[in-house]
Amino acid sequence: MTQAPQSSARPAPPVEVSAPVIGFATYDDALAHLMNRVNVERVAPASVDPHVFKLDRMRALMSELGNPHESFKSVHVAGSKGKGSVCEMTAAALSGCGLTTGIYTSPHLIDVRERVRIGRDWIAQEDFRSVAEKVARAAYSLVPLYGEATYFEVITAIAFLYFAEQAVDVAVIEVGLGGRLDSTNIITPCLSIITAIQLEHTDLLGTTLEAISREKAGIIKPGVPAVTIAQDEGVERVFREVAQVQGSTLKVLGKDIEFSFRMEFSPEEGQHARVNVTTPQSTFEHVPVPLKGEHQAVNCGLVLAAIDELRAQGMKLGEREISAGLAKTHAPGRLERIHDSPRIYVDGAHNPESIACLIKALGAHVRYDSLVVIFGCARDKDVKGMLAKMAGGADKVIFTKAEGNARAADPKDLQRKFAEAGGTASQVAPCVKDALNLASRAVTNGDVIVVTGSFYVAGEAKRLLQERYGKK
Repeated sequence: MTQAPQSSARPAPPVEVSAPVIGFATYDDALAHLMNRVNVERVAPASVDPHVFKLDRMRALMSELGNPHESFKSVHVAGSKGKGSVCEMTAAALSGCGLTTGIYTSPHLIDVRERVRIGRDWIAQEDFRSVAEKVARAAYSLVPLYGEATYFEVITAIAFLYFAEQAVDVAVIEVGLGGRLDSTNIITPCLSIITAIQLEHTDLLGTTLEAISREKAGIIKPGVPAVTIAQDEGVERVFREVAQVQGSTLKVLGKDIEFSFRMEFSPEEGQHARVNVTTPQSTFEHVPVPLKGEHQAVNCGLVLAAIDELRAQGMKLGEREISAGLAKTHAPGRLERIHDSPRIYVDGAHNPESIACLIKALGAHVRYDSLVVIFGCARDKDVKGMLAKMAGGADKVIFTKAEGNARAADPKDLQRKFAEAGGTASQVAPCVKDALNLASRAVTNGDVIVVTGSFYVAGEAKRLLQERYGKK
């Protein structure tokens, strides 16, 4: 039998499979793609893969996009309490000085576009679609080496690319979680700000204030100045150690920077705070604090200390313009009145200190006969601490949980722990909508309803009322 002749043709080279063309026809397509990412914000810390918290993939993603974060100046803000308020006031002050100011915060209350703004203006749906498409394509190309990008990495990349495309003068960037390994920590800012440090996310950040402080201090960069407030002695020691190692200057409000404040009352403004911050190059005297609550005076002082540092770097920021900008600060979800009859406020307080500040601020700024609180929180928070603070101020509490949040504590467990903390009148509602209906039936004209415990519960309440009554 004769053999079939061997072919002289060379074997075909392996076919290179190209990445699919990723395109979003609509904003909803882009949003659906984002919502399909792993979202650490909505899962219990114990179930989070530790490998999620590393910066290699984020750096690679930025490189793939042309490193947009390097094209604009930035201010980086970390902390356990007050960082959202500090971001809003800083951005408002900079905008008041005529700067095109980007602001990136988290979480959002109703719409993800709240996180990415220029001044008060959310990123437009078409801009979001366009930028998200570019980020999705870049992220897909990195999957073989780095794996799938997370929700927070994608939205952070969207913010950085959008700010670059809009050529902002400066962007105020809020850390999502921690600091050292947070996705935002690829930037080299012109200033780092660290707000109050408290025990939080202990499963991920550490079980002591010092350990958590070291994670937060991870945003301090070589040669980049940093400012903070007077803190626990151990916290401040960690900050100064990290700053020294990094060759950075650290200034503490009230110690390295002269600071004072006083509470005032006027018929026009009611009770409010005024702050004084004095440095060799700035004298801010009797500046009105734009947000309610005595605790906001320290946050406002920190903002003015930060502005002073930026002035020292050559930014042209006039004191009159700074004050005018501050006065226009808008801080959604921070003692925000969302309905008039009955009076309903939302606040994203999610730790014992924030709950205590909320109760105190309500007493100082809002007249009411009885206070009804709608409360829901994540089960990994300091639940007992929050409930103990709330027991001393609320006349009635309705426990509930946000829709579709795997981290949410069971309302019945919250009610049981509230009773153990000395709380009395309470009810349970399976969802925020039912809680609002219960509360509305329980109040009279002189009473107030406050929805708090998490931004998710507060945001859901705001959304439901907007859908029912329309936007204010």
